[in-house]
Amino acid sequence: MTINLNFNPMNDIKELYYKIQKEIIPTSPFHFDSTVYKPGHFPTSDTKWESGKRWQTMLWRGETLGLILENVGNIEKPKILLYIYSDKLLQNEFLDSVVQEIEYRYNLKLDIEDFYNNFPHDSFLTPVIQKFRGLRPMNPGGLYEYLIIAIVLQNTVVRRSVSMMQTLFEKYGTILQFDNKEFYCFWEPHVLAQTAESELRDLKVGYRAKSLNKVSEAFADDSQKELELRNKSQEEQKNALLSLYGIGPASVGYIMFDVFHHLDLLTHISPWEQKIYTKLFFHKDYHKEVIPVEKMIKFFNKQYGKYKALAVNYVWEDIWWKRKKENIPWLEELIRL
Repeated sequence: MTINLNFNPMNDIKELYYKIQKEIIPTSPFHFDSTVYKPGHFPTSDTKWESGKRWQTMLWRGETLGLILENVGNIEKPKILLYIYSDKLLQNEFLDSVVQEIEYRYNLKLDIEDFYNNFPHDSFLTPVIQKFRGLRPMNPGGLYEYLIIAIVLQNTVVRRSVSMMQTLFEKYGTILQFDNKEFYCFWEPHVLAQTAESELRDLKVGYRAKSLNKVSEAFADDSQKELELRNKSQEEQKNALLSLYGIGPASVGYIMFDVFHHLDLLTHISPWEQKIYTKLFFHKDYHKEVIPVEKMIKFFNKQYGKYKALAVNYVWEDIWWKRKKENIPWLEELIRL
């Protein structure tokens, strides 16, 4: 789906004149494209990808930044050039913190070889690993941004989620210009925290208006919330996430994997995923039979143990990359983009 940026003339465009280059060496092996771009994620106007390169915006410590990640290495000897664009000169300590955050968000220091060594001849994983050796899960934004996206994804078709996200960007986002391109950048949490629920409802987000308010309030009151949670146990992280208004087990499952990088945690499968897994792992027609979630989790746990979430993700990513090259009717039926 192509996104119309529809830049709101009421939004000033912030030009980012300053450019700094940093070098990142991910752990080997590393597959750049399948790590930095996820075809299964719905499109948003704060990022762009082409093979070997990703553009995105970043709100970090109050600064609005433009980033480019460029692949200049290979799978066995990986290297990324990170270009950081800003509207003013930035201190070295700040720049170093951006690099460290990108390393964390993109899982660039993950020991992926141990995963491969555990499943050398798995019928599901082997063909995917051959294509995407070095693929790893990631979340390009912060936890707050992920939660906003999770809220707009709730109980609707993907097309409407895309529309709601774009409307929020147009109303509350900042337009950044760098590398001769323009992208939206996220707002600070206090912006939606201070916005009347009625105003959000006017943007056609429905009942999600209250969730957007409440989640924004939680992060406006605690700017270090995500960094503190990273150092907590799995149970503490789950409880903290579930305490957020409007955030349920499905969203928490995604966050624990994508944001906090728990590769073993798979306790919830949504009805939509359940149909896809029925087809991919059990070779059943989901119109006639949908494999029970309990049976799926038992199978994944027995087959992949401490890497069950990562193993399932590999097969998941593979089908979405296939969709980029060919029409898959049964998948299109489920997506409804």
